[in-house]
Amino acid sequence: MSTYDIEITKEHEILRQVARDFVEKEIRPVVDEDERNHRFQRDIVSKMGDLGFFGCVIPEEYGGSGMGFLAHAIVTEEIARVSGSLRAPFNMQAMGTAREILQYGNEEQKKKYIPGLVKGELLGCIGITEPDAGSDVASLKTTAVKKGDYYVLNGSKTWITWATVADTGIFYAYTDRSKKYRGISAFIVDLHSPGVTTRLIEHKMGWHACPTGEVFFEDVKVPAENLMGNEGEGFFYAMGGLDNTRLSAAAGAIGVCRAIIEESVKYATQRKQFGQEIGQFQMVQEMIARMVVETEAARLLVYRCACEKDRGVKNTLETSMAKYYSCDVASRVADLGLLILGAYGYSGEYPMERYLRDAKLYQLIEGSPNIHKIIIANDVLGYKKANR
Repeated sequence: MSTYDIEITKEHEILRQVARDFVEKEIRPVVDEDERNHRFQRDIVSKMGDLGFFGCVIPEEYGGSGMGFLAHAIVTEEIARVSGSLRAPFNMQAMGTAREILQYGNEEQKKKYIPGLVKGELLGCIGITEPDAGSDVASLKTTAVKKGDYYVLNGSKTWITWATVADTGIFYAYTDRSKKYRGISAFIVDLHSPGVTTRLIEHKMGWHACPTGEVFFEDVKVPAENLMGNEGEGFFYAMGGLDNTRLSAAAGAIGVCRAIIEESVKYATQRKQFGQEIGQFQMVQEMIARMVVETEAARLLVYRCACEKDRGVKNTLETSMAKYYSCDVASRVADLGLLILGAYGYSGEYPMERYLRDAKLYQLIEGSPNIHKIIIANDVLGYKKANR
């Protein structure tokens, strides 16, 4: 049974304030222009790395602070409150690459890659999804054939965050298709290698300052020492990595909920109709109350999840609960915020339309709602225990 002890320390509050100050100084002044112009700012990612934002779940010996998963959730929430696009680095730099290498890589790989990822000097990405392999990871087509002291990688990945700007990434490929999911392996790939090409996906609903694209491998030589862990264990590494990236996504969803509530309250106390502020109307109050309570409930699930991870508890079930619920709440809160602002919320005159677009993506990333409901239901029904 899960425990519900959540302790916010003085160090956590200091970190939250540092992140909040950074957001107001570095991100809020440029976020609208960056989104309109689809402009990715690597220097902002580097500045976050300098402040240690990506190192919360990384030990000091590899350049992190070791503050833990709750600290990671707190700082992620603060960044996502202003920019969904700049929430993405908390997967790309911290959880999906650095943390995954920490958990499954060897000592040489840890020393070579983690410090640069944590500092933001090396941009990372994760390559699981393919045109025919999304929720069904085992159906991927990319292959890696060993030839002497290197593997030859062929295939493609799609919907890869930072595909066109990343320096390196963890990519999953079959080394033995006959073993099905037990034949998948993980590789740390230099994306500047001969045979690697990328294509930007130009038209997305939101997160326009976060480049998303496709990665193509044509006879790419990957040194054998870049195999992460052991052959055939890649599927398990991917699932373990998702337990971490899903927390980051869930925390991001809380951040955008806060932004929507703040904008809704501001508008409701300024906009007047029928001789009074619209916040005086009970239907608006009902929507605001629902937004606040559901956001707070989601935050408690997310923080509980993070605290369990800090205690070393395997909590795939609780992670799925936090991710599914918080991201679902973000979508509902966004819909309510749009109703409160009406036509103004639909225009670019207010940030609500951007928050709505930010919120919708959280439902899709790091496992669809139905995948998480399957995990939760199978556990409750006893068909497959998530935390075994």
